[in-house]
Amino acid sequence: MPGTRPVGSITRGTTNPNRLRRVDRWLGDVQGWRLRRSAAPPVVVDLGYGDSPVTAVELHDRLRRVRPDVQVVGLEIDPARVRAALPLARPGLRFAHGGFEVPLPHGARATVVRAFNVLRQYAEDEVPSAWSTVVDRLARQGILVDGTCDEIGRLATWVTVDVEGPQSLTLSWRLRGLERPSGIAERLPKALIHRNVPGEPVHEVLQRLDDAWRRSAPYASFGARQRFVTMASTLREEGLGVLGGRSRWRLGELTISWADVAPR
Repeated sequence: MPGTRPVGSITRGTTNPNRLRRVDRWLGDVQGWRLRRSAAPPVVVDLGYGDSPVTAVELHDRLRRVRPDVQVVGLEIDPARVRAALPLARPGLRFAHGGFEVPLPHGARATVVRAFNVLRQYAEDEVPSAWSTVVDRLARQGILVDGTCDEIGRLATWVTVDVEGPQSLTLSWRLRGLERPSGIAERLPKALIHRNVPGEPVHEVLQRLDDAWRRSAPYASFGARQRFVTMASTLREEGLGVLGGRSRWRLGELTISWADVAPR
């Protein structure tokens, strides 16, 4: 809340323009209903935007196409980063000092909190507490999106968390040149990255992805998208908790029920 000490640690802050495009388009499409259903202008928080506020600016640009009155708040625990971002503030976009406690004025609550490449720098056992702290600041039907991506956004993964806990893991690849889906393992969120070992569900899921990708090779002649769609459809038919459908798969995006990847 205003006046309290921010919860968390300063991140390395590395970022690049367009780095978070994959999660942004997912928020606007798959999660767009959360923005549209909000009676008041929905609040979306870019938590820990880093050295450059470009990701918050891009988030506002993308989400106001879904909900023109969306209010995006870039939160940073480093006051110097906040001061540097202030010249980019505009109607519907502002910047403030804060951390996992998500300080918003007048008791406001966030419809979405996007925390990308933030918890990756914490210890695995610190994740549940951070999730809980953020979730306590969510609006009804709000979500936390805790994710990681590579430096230019070709690979991205994120966990969707609500008041009931983690709900799903989304994996997103650039399909051009994709050799093995399991290569995304190095970009798993902190809650899972150390669990990619034999005996853990996420390791088994990644191996199943590779196997289904190999078996879908005959469809490569129709393009990488068709091969990926075939892979996703096959995995669903074989009982993996694959969510969503072809429109997302064609983007190189696969969402899996958390129950199928949750650490043992």
